[in-house]
Amino acid sequence: MHNQEFTFELIAQNGKARLGKISTYKGEIDTPAFMPVGTQGTVKGIYTDDILKTETQIILGNTYHLLLRPGIDILKKFNGLHKFMNWNKPILTDSGGYQIMSLSKFNKIDKNFGAIFKSHIDGKKIILSPEKSIQVQKVINSDIMMVLDHCPKLTKDKKILSKVIETSANWAKRCKVEFGQNKFKGLFGIAQGGLYKDLRQESINKLVEIGFDGYAMGGLAVGEDQSDMFKILNETVNLFPKEKPRYLMGVGTPSDILGAVNEGIDMFDCVLPTRSGRTGLAYTWNGKINLKNSKYKDDLSPLDKDCELRNLNQYSKSYLNHLIKSNEMMASMLISLHNIYFYQQFMIEIRENIKNGTFTTFYKRYIDYFN
Repeated sequence: MHNQEFTFELIAQNGKARLGKISTYKGEIDTPAFMPVGTQGTVKGIYTDDILKTETQIILGNTYHLLLRPGIDILKKFNGLHKFMNWNKPILTDSGGYQIMSLSKFNKIDKNFGAIFKSHIDGKKIILSPEKSIQVQKVINSDIMMVLDHCPKLTKDKKILSKVIETSANWAKRCKVEFGQNKFKGLFGIAQGGLYKDLRQESINKLVEIGFDGYAMGGLAVGEDQSDMFKILNETVNLFPKEKPRYLMGVGTPSDILGAVNEGIDMFDCVLPTRSGRTGLAYTWNGKINLKNSKYKDDLSPLDKDCELRNLNQYSKSYLNHLIKSNEMMASMLISLHNIYFYQQFMIEIRENIKNGTFTTFYKRYIDYFN
């Protein structure tokens, strides 16, 4: 794969749903793609080689968290995150923009400097400017980098959202300058604008004018209803350039993903498969299963009889229920791995159905299945 420039090819369309392929220096990514989240350089509770066996083609790391720990000096010694965590496929890094929102009690925004943080670990002051965010992502050596954006909490206040768009567009420009010329890596812009079509349009236009290798929808999946999210995607996804990948950040449940693919989105990431795994919630072709529930105490069947990965089909729901009740960490590991495996099988089916022109049928069958 070496010397492969960053490219995106749109292979087929079924309605608005798109089948594509992103090529990177570290390998190819079939889209629509789901990226497991490895915030701290690990997909929680799962061996790296098991992640590979789930047919995962790209994972996500987080600039803010990796900057704090292990820090850039250690990452430099390993020439980036790939070698450090023993993962030789593509990595996308979130710029730290989301942490501006999620850790807002630790930070303030300065539109010239960027975000000024107090570390949530030791209280040390950190300035994450657009330039610094890209510099750190270069040290992480990720294959797809995100611009630093200001992701607001859920709000209907157009004044706040307009300010956010202005700040984010200015930061996006600065990120692109800092990124420079690198045909082997991708830099994605992030659109904001809440649930307002006109603001989203303004944000997208500003980003397209700057010009990026791909475009993301930010500021969704922050507490709005699923129907509101689908509505704004329906109204605005077509404003993105057709020939570039489109990424919906932080999404989501299988039905979130299905609904967004139906609106033309190509990439997703979410902590849900592993976070749910740690609370005993499994995603299966029969819908969601809460393994804490005592009705599984005597259930001898596995979560997925066809899943031979790590012999997952040899573990009964009864055993998993017992592990959860006994507070054994093995429960989190097995269910998290099962969930990542399920998500990737789900994406493979989505891609097959787009390719075969049967996506609408698949969509109708499963859209309400996981709610």
